[in-house]
Amino acid sequence: MIAETRPLAPGLYLLATPIGTARDITLRALDILASADVIAAEDTRTARKLMDIHGIPLNGRRLVPYHDHNGAAVRPSLLAMIAAGKSVAYASEAGTPLVADPGFALARDAIAAGLAVIGAPGPSAVVAALMVAGMPSDRFLFAGFLPPASTARKRVLKELADCPATTIYFESAKRVSGTLRDMGLVLGQERRAALCRELTKKFEEVRRGTLGELLQSCEEDPPRGEIVLLVDRDRSVADASTIEQALRVALETMTVKDAARQVADSLGLARRDVYQAALALDDRP
Repeated sequence: MIAETRPLAPGLYLLATPIGTARDITLRALDILASADVIAAEDTRTARKLMDIHGIPLNGRRLVPYHDHNGAAVRPSLLAMIAAGKSVAYASEAGTPLVADPGFALARDAIAAGLAVIGAPGPSAVVAALMVAGMPSDRFLFAGFLPPASTARKRVLKELADCPATTIYFESAKRVSGTLRDMGLVLGQERRAALCRELTKKFEEVRRGTLGELLQSCEEDPPRGEIVLLVDRDRSVADASTIEQALRVALETMTVKDAARQVADSLGLARRDVYQAALALDDRP
């Protein structure tokens, strides 16, 4: 299908781009690439290749590199173009802009300047991994890249150890074994997890198991490519005193139903059981 070319209102258009398979781009994103007055890209070579694959000519339009190293210098000119009535499309190198991507400062400054910011959603490694990992998706937290140094990495993992949600991390192939080792030390070897690599690409793979099992797998067969790690919330059973203490605190400000729901979700317990415990503790009229 040929992209439509039509005038765009002035503004910053944030485009999600494929994380692997080129055909994952949305039709709307192609229309914007074909119509924008100016195209800014984290990697201009990737953007140009994507446009070539889908038959979108540049036709003399500006293709501006915008990345971590030049962002502070380039942002003012991009914002000035929008203020002057131009439409500027920003394309992430891969995935959704602002998710581990330099587009955040550009969007933030555009909003602060009162300029229109329009999102064209699409591919995201975070959501793609969540779809295939087999981890609970009722709650999830994207934690980005962990620090490369083990000491700092353990400190961050301790902060997230009790997060009542599936936590999601980006990691490099060369560091993944060290990260899994630290995760096992901080979170416990039996914590359930999944390693997703090369999502939507030819050699896509998902490894599922405990942190200990995934570490052994990576040591025996080191993974290559881009990796997303997903770690389940703590499923260890809380003892009665822990449940009671959490309920008493929650009941100070919540109804029985809300307190039971919060405590059950935070401790990974069945809501029905915690609700019965809350009823037994509640002495309000």
